[in-house]
Amino acid sequence: VQLVESGGGLVQPGGSLRLSCAASGFTFDRFIMGWYRQAPGKGREMIASIKSDGTNVVYLDSAKGRFIIARDNAKNAVYLQMNSLKPEDTAVYYCTRITGLPNEVSGQGTQVTVSS
Repeated sequence: VQLVESGGGLVQPGGSLRLSCAASGFTFDRFIMGWYRQAPGKGREMIASIKSDGTNVVYLDSAKGRFIIARDNAKNAVYLQMNSLKPEDTAVYYCTRITGLPNEVSGQGTQVTVSS
């Protein structure tokens, strides 16, 4: 099982980024996928999840109305479109496969830095 995130980088406040996660090694469309983030010195924050049929939930209040999660089952990929970025969105963003079991599989993360 492998998840590889990409698309992070340095962006100015108010800007946008689209994170991608390429999945392999499992039957992608059978799993709920999600994104979480972790900033230095802070705990993990679950951002959003998406079912195989596209039904999605944004958990993070600060992300509602700004972040959109999507997936493409044909490409075994999940995405996080982030708009109106703020400095407090600075964190490492991780893609994860959600099973409800301990030790969920996640990628290596991609750094997002929002700064002028």
